[in-house]
Amino acid sequence: MTADRAEGLARTARALAAGEVSSRALTERTLARIEASQPELNAFKLLRAEAALAEADAADRELAAGGTGKPLLGVPLAVKDDTDIAGEPTAFGCRGDFPPKKEDAESVRRLRAAGAVIVGKTNTCELGQWPFTEGPGFGDTRNPWHTGHTPGGSSGGSAAAVAAGLVPAALGSDGAGSVRIPAAWTHLVGIKPQRGRISTWPWPEAFNGITVNGPLARTVADAALLLDAASGNHSGDLHKPSAISASDAATRDPGRLRIALSLRMPFTATPKRLHPVVRRKVMVLADRLAELGHDVEEADPRYGQIGLDFVPRATAGITDWAREVPAPHLLDPRTKEAARLGRLLGGAPLRLARRAEAALHRRVGAIFSTYDVVLTPTTATPPPRIGTLSELSGWRTDQAMIAACPYAWTWNVLGWPGVNVPAGRVGDGLPVGAQLLGPDGSEPLLVSLAAQLEADQRWHEQWPAYPPHPARPARPARAS
Repeated sequence: MTADRAEGLARTARALAAGEVSSRALTERTLARIEASQPELNAFKLLRAEAALAEADAADRELAAGGTGKPLLGVPLAVKDDTDIAGEPTAFGCRGDFPPKKEDAESVRRLRAAGAVIVGKTNTCELGQWPFTEGPGFGDTRNPWHTGHTPGGSSGGSAAAVAAGLVPAALGSDGAGSVRIPAAWTHLVGIKPQRGRISTWPWPEAFNGITVNGPLARTVADAALLLDAASGNHSGDLHKPSAISASDAATRDPGRLRIALSLRMPFTATPKRLHPVVRRKVMVLADRLAELGHDVEEADPRYGQIGLDFVPRATAGITDWAREVPAPHLLDPRTKEAARLGRLLGGAPLRLARRAEAALHRRVGAIFSTYDVVLTPTTATPPPRIGTLSELSGWRTDQAMIAACPYAWTWNVLGWPGVNVPAGRVGDGLPVGAQLLGPDGSEPLLVSLAAQLEADQRWHEQWPAYPPHPARPARPARAS
């Protein structure tokens, strides 16, 4: 096991089980990598140095006693700072003095039950609203492939941490592409699971059902392993899909599939355009899928006015979260604006949006009567430069965000699974990605197809030449 970057999740777990390395040694290396990277990448909101080392020592005792069948026993992992860890604050990208949480979120409880060592919480933009990870509450999180650019958002800290090899995998959340977008822009596999696959408790559902938790990793097998470890429900969850094994799916041939290549963007009444370099990379991937034996042809889902169902759910969710902030006067003006809109739309418009979901499932899902999988770009552009969106007005931010990321959010309204796969790099080595999208409960199919692509493309063998630029100051992570 190397000291300069994390090995894969499955490989790390095997090395620990075989006694090739101790959890304490791995955790010490992980903490050292994070602290060294923080002035440049700024991926972490806080580190749990003392607590993580204690958890590592406990894992080593279990390993010495023969282990307990826990799939991640002793493996250092990170979670996004919208997820509760007992004894730590959940600031969700906001400024203010947040009290420590009394209990772990259900997803963290399950990761602990699988044996994981939680080393810290990763940065996210304020209340997860934007596809960049910047803000006065923590500074700018930077892309390890080119630190002048964003890693995306809102799970940008998790993506940067995995892409740079600080941790072998991390948990993020996806409410409008917030796992898939940073995965695309940092050359990772990012899975948006079926709604309810990973519990959002202590929220029965997050952002009125559009937000789910999901893994980011360098390989499909690692993302599947983390998905399996984190999956499961709390009794208070509103959505409880039937169990799957993503890890088993990652070892299966997907068979010959009918794949719809869709480049058309859902209607938003705002200007947007698919960048030619992204189009070219996605077309190359589509051609390669055809060469692998799949039937690929251009076809588009019938999205209709699906945005009318997204906006009430998203903005009402911002309103709910803003009520939990201890210093609301410190919120970004754009957040306050979204919260005001959410208060207006949180009644009858929200109820109508929720009732419309069944009709959306029928209309958009009609494409799956002909095709097994939909392939789209994950984003319309490569990752923007740091600061491109951070100082804009609310309306200008929305326009710029939609122009860069018009493809991912529709699947959040539907609650269905999607997987980002790397589609290559453009310009100054900046990564871009493509989405594999499926209907209700289709994670096994999407994971199998992604694993076939990975075996062919070998994207996990590429690493960023980090650090490519002189260090810049950033807020250091807090050690606890």
